[in-house]
Amino acid sequence: MDSADPARAFVKDVKRIIIKVGTAVVTRGDGRLALGRMGSLCEQIRELTSQGFEVILVTSGAVGVGRQRLRYRKLINSSFADLQKPQGDLDGKACAAVGQNGLMALYDTLFSQLDVTSAQLMVTDNDFRDPDFRRQLNETVNSLLCLKVVPIFNENDAISTRKAPYEDSSGIFWDNDSLAALLAMELKADLLVLLSDVEGLYTGPPSDPQSELIHTYVKEKHEGLITFGDKSRVGRGGMTAKVKAAVYAAYAGIPVVITSGFANNNIIKALDGQRVGTLFHREAIKWASIGDFDAREMAVSARECARRLQTLSSQERSKILLDIADALEAKEEEILAENEADVAAAQQSGYENSLISRLAMKPGKISSLANSVRVLANMDEPVGRILKRTELADGIILEKTSSPLGVLLIIFESRPDALVQIASLAVRSGNGLLLKGGKEAKRSNAILHKVITSSIPPTVGERLIGLVTSREEIPELLKLDDVIDLVIPRGSNKLVSQIKAATKIPVLGHADGICHVFIDKSADLDMAKRIVLDAKTDYPAACNAMETLLVHEDLVQTGGLNDLILELQVKGVSLFGGPKASSVLSIPEANSFHHEYGALACTVEIVEDVNTAIEHIHRHGRQVTFLITIQF
Repeated sequence: MDSADPARAFVKDVKRIIIKVGTAVVTRGDGRLALGRMGSLCEQIRELTSQGFEVILVTSGAVGVGRQRLRYRKLINSSFADLQKPQGDLDGKACAAVGQNGLMALYDTLFSQLDVTSAQLMVTDNDFRDPDFRRQLNETVNSLLCLKVVPIFNENDAISTRKAPYEDSSGIFWDNDSLAALLAMELKADLLVLLSDVEGLYTGPPSDPQSELIHTYVKEKHEGLITFGDKSRVGRGGMTAKVKAAVYAAYAGIPVVITSGFANNNIIKALDGQRVGTLFHREAIKWASIGDFDAREMAVSARECARRLQTLSSQERSKILLDIADALEAKEEEILAENEADVAAAQQSGYENSLISRLAMKPGKISSLANSVRVLANMDEPVGRILKRTELADGIILEKTSSPLGVLLIIFESRPDALVQIASLAVRSGNGLLLKGGKEAKRSNAILHKVITSSIPPTVGERLIGLVTSREEIPELLKLDDVIDLVIPRGSNKLVSQIKAATKIPVLGHADGICHVFIDKSADLDMAKRIVLDAKTDYPAACNAMETLLVHEDLVQTGGLNDLILELQVKGVSLFGGPKASSVLSIPEANSFHHEYGALACTVEIVEDVNTAIEHIHRHGRQVTFLITIQF
């Protein structure tokens, strides 16, 4: 489970589960029982009970099974003349009576093979009107669960007093979906799982290619916007009934997951905190308010806000940046408090010191960031600049002007200050933005995002900058090549390669940074010492910190190298040498010249001259770094 995704955190408290399985799951297209799916369901229930969960099953399918059996019975008992007559539909109550017998016999057989005992409980709508029945129901179910027995509920359609229990929607419950929701509340369940023949709730009919799976249902957001398809091919209400039951239970305090009963182990996956199906939860609006919108909506909103931002003048966009700078300083205490919580959590989790160094916001950092934002606000306008003019013909001039890119998806490392820098650049340049920071900085990123977006005027919209809170949202975002214009992943070569392989969106890759400093024999050594110490010790976790020091071989003879090495060691820098330096200086040999330390450590090597140093960079660098040569 992704710890940054609050929508799945509730599973840690789940003990009692109600699973409702629909007719479309327990039967095949011809009406016969789907033995494979029912067997898989029983195996999952056995696994859950062995882990200590209390499982209650609500099953549909009796009417469908009975109808198939009675049709066959009617066929073999009919004369040829009878078959020529119009065939009326079978009585639903009779179908339920016949089907229930076969359905429960199969459950008993399957569970017996798994050394699990099950019990049948038939209920009707009127039963729940009796307080004594409800009290006895709780006692019986609790007794069965204590004995490790799986109670199996079904509505007793055969003796229901409603005129058409499989059509009438009046009463306390009206189908097995609403029965499952009622039982979840009556029996104080911790989770309700509704199994369907599709993966979950979609924005439209699942057969429509434009429909998208809704991972978390937000009533305030989705109610009235969803287009339902046809009702179930065999059940009573299909997805419409499931959503009504799910909303009913969820807003009474019981989380609900609608997911596929056709996929393997979806119930177990849901209890592992994996994002399967659609989650209904009464706290969903709170998660949505901090950015838990589906990927497309988040990206489209950023694009719409960016287009409004682009209509503003340069002065108006600068004003937004100045407001952001003021807000950062006004909320400094809150920001630092959240950052301290992130640092404490990272230390407790045993993260490397280099990561913690990047994560921590030192005293004065907020003021420095605010001042940087003000500098950016006062810079020349980057949008609309004429970069090139070409006269194509007499009176026809082609101009090349700078313009916003559109919507950017930027995945960055643990430095929360990067969020401020990236967001400010996006505002100044008129771009929409989607940000995914490291999970270790989730509190810092959340408060910084809140401070920045609260400074964006309503005429633009705070969803100009979206904060992606879950790693699982990234694959969905990478599919949106029609909305997102550029992806910038800041991280390892492996991350960049994975992003490139998973998307059609242009990717601006960022490789490892092995920054070199070369000290020539003619260098001013006092100045060289100051430069080297600053390049390594001022912020060793930064990607532009010195990782390799190359020194002209003549400095070994003059003693200049020894003085420099002593200065680095006094500052706490761990030194590793190349083949020459490790021998001359008696320091451990580096495993590789390609290593990026990101800490108080570096590699030292001795070279013949500046040309040898340049060759070293070409051979061991990443082709994206600069050579700093100290030469006079």
